[in-house]
Amino acid sequence: MRHKHGYRKLGRTSSHRKALFKNMSIALIQNEKIETTLPKAKELRSFFEKLLTKARVGDFNAHRAVFAILQDKNSTKKLIHEIAPRYKERKGGYTRIIRTRIRRGDAAEMAFLELV
Repeated sequence: MRHKHGYRKLGRTSSHRKALFKNMSIALIQNEKIETTLPKAKELRSFFEKLLTKARVGDFNAHRAVFAILQDKNSTKKLIHEIAPRYKERKGGYTRIIRTRIRRGDAAEMAFLELV
């Protein structure tokens, strides 16, 4: 039983899950809107909002902390210099999940994850 477990494993090992969230975060930073399955979107929201909260500070240490997670220079730069300043006054809730459709192949619920 998974009562009060805390997060979804998504059928992946911890390293695979970490890589998945890293790549999806990079895609979200570059495009500001991605379509994925609903459970992935819900887990990515938590991961990305913590990342954006670190980036909001905007100093050198924030830059290093974000780069350590993303390991992508362009995405780190865009997140800290373009995206994070938009949310300086906001206390959280930087992303929005919009349910879209049921995928035909495996009947997975799909959703858009976008920046507010």
